[in-house]
Amino acid sequence: MGPKDRETGWFRGAGGVTWQMDLPLPENMADQLLKGYLTRVNEDGSPYIEPDATEPEAEQPPAVNASKAHWVGYVVRVHGLSPDDAEAMTKNDLIEKYGTA
Repeated sequence: MGPKDRETGWFRGAGGVTWQMDLPLPENMADQLLKGYLTRVNEDGSPYIEPDATEPEAEQPPAVNASKAHWVGYVVRVHGLSPDDAEAMTKNDLIEKYGTA
């Protein structure tokens, strides 16, 4: 597989800058994406939609035993809290405040 055959994706960071990265993302970048610090977008900056995505359903809260990163990402996506504010809360606080659908 040559450099032109690598799968890549476009991502926007908190500062609004968009750049291309190889997929799968390195662990630290995947964690940033999960928590909402990065957003996957199309090359033109428009929202990215998974190719096999069907009608979106209301996202349910993660399981209580899911990682804090999953809870942070859920709260950022669904409830609009900033990643920094969600990260500052404990996992138990996130579950208590946002754990019901």
